[in-house]
Amino acid sequence: MNTNQTTTDYRKTIVLTGASRGIGHATVKKFSSAGYRVITCSRQPFSDKCPWPSGPEDHIEVDLGDDANLEEAVLQIKERLQDNGSKLHALVNNAGISPKNDDGQRLDSLTTPMQTWRDVFQVNFFAPIMLARGLFEELKAAKGSVVNVTSIAGGRVHPFAGTAYATSKAALASLTREMASDFGPHGVRVNAIAPGEIDTSILSPGTDKIVETIPMRRLGTTTEVADTIYFLCSAPSSYVTGAEIHINGGQHV
Repeated sequence: MNTNQTTTDYRKTIVLTGASRGIGHATVKKFSSAGYRVITCSRQPFSDKCPWPSGPEDHIEVDLGDDANLEEAVLQIKERLQDNGSKLHALVNNAGISPKNDDGQRLDSLTTPMQTWRDVFQVNFFAPIMLARGLFEELKAAKGSVVNVTSIAGGRVHPFAGTAYATSKAALASLTREMASDFGPHGVRVNAIAPGEIDTSILSPGTDKIVETIPMRRLGTTTEVADTIYFLCSAPSSYVTGAEIHINGGQHV
């Protein structure tokens, strides 16, 4: 072993997609504050608005909608883990897209172009399993955890979320159960969180009307979502796998 290596080289490591805003941004801050090394992945370059340590060095610019680009990103992640002798303790599949029509309205099952269906499923459904399979050995070595971010829209028709988005999230919830069964014998846990109306910069007009029907009568916060993700990646949830946790103030009841 290189005696010049510091103990920080062996920090727990998480890979997170969709880190640049909202839930992803809050999740990076949560894990960073807990001492994790965070490898972020998004379509955008690293932003100087992101205050976490080692951000630029541990950011990978990747288009999850491009198979070849995603495969290259997996190789980059493997190399970065090997360079530091790190183990991958968590993979959080947070990135997702929900295209609208030209007027900013949801695309339903009659109006969604077939190419849009394919694009949405590539990012929201296929990318998570491609990342988990590509990084399986690293997750297995650390007895790690995978968290897939689904949505309340995966279980009910939502006034703002399009059909392609909703069905991709429903498929991801089903995939989470399948992955839990397949990955579990190797010591890797797989769970999902299903956020409802969360207070972010991309809330749709009319969300205030939905809030009136939520039992807790308020929006959720990105910090509350990040705390739940952290729980699913840490020791208190060591016997939890195959679950989908609703984070919606009771909106699903």
